[in-house]
Amino acid sequence: MSHIVSIRTQVRDPIAIAFACERLALPVPVQGTAKLFSSQASGLLVQLPRWRYPVVIDTARGEIAFDNFQGRWGEQQHLDRFVQIYSVEKTKLEARKQGHAVSEQTLSDGSIKVQIVAA
Repeated sequence: MSHIVSIRTQVRDPIAIAFACERLALPVPVQGTAKLFSSQASGLLVQLPRWRYPVVIDTARGEIAFDNFQGRWGEQQHLDRFVQIYSVEKTKLEARKQGHAVSEQTLSDGSIKVQIVAA
């Protein structure tokens, strides 16, 4: 039986964040405080390609702070891709914790189909 699921993501799992960074060939995320343009934020710092400032992930709240000046200091597609891959990695981690087999397939529109099979 097949089911389609939509996921609203809160970014809370440091392991899934690290896996997403590794998969996207990003630097290893580090805990710290980053200066954004007119503020600062603390959490896990993730440096996206060609972004002036890192994104800062508050895993306790599941929120991402960033300043890309409406795309002038970093392309939104890089953040969107990071969140997509984080979601896939988190889903796979949770499914495997429950003993399920997981496979994934990237579709022609860029979406990712994750299939979870009960063991």
